[in-house]
Amino acid sequence: MTRTKKTRMKRRGGRVTVIGTLGLASVTLAAGPAFAKGSVDITAPHTAHVGKTFTVTAHGNDDAASYLRICLEGRSGGQAWHQMTCGAVVSTGTDAQATAHVKARHSSVLEYRAVVYGLTSPNDRHPVRERTSGLATVNVR
Repeated sequence: MTRTKKTRMKRRGGRVTVIGTLGLASVTLAAGPAFAKGSVDITAPHTAHVGKTFTVTAHGNDDAASYLRICLEGRSGGQAWHQMTCGAVVSTGTDAQATAHVKARHSSVLEYRAVVYGLTSPNDRHPVRERTSGLATVNVR
């Protein structure tokens, strides 16, 4: 084998290795997860008095859906969550908001959370749960 022939074979092998590595890198980057950005916050007083009304508010956003709606859910005594109220449907990029005025009927510990739903249109009948806030606990005395 001549020296020229060996050099051509080495070059070809090097090119194949570089092309294969670049191809593998592009497939890996394309298959990586895409993360949606967003947040959800809830505010409520730490304590409330029996017979008095207090306010629970929530706001949130998410860029995974075209339209958003935020709802407040509540429970007491470890029972199942029930939906209290929902805010208006807003387009992505706008902060979704909901407010509930709750009258404390008896002493107990009440828990609240906010849920952001994604919708494909303003009249979507099948919203998708995007984010859920942490708990806001109110001690009623």
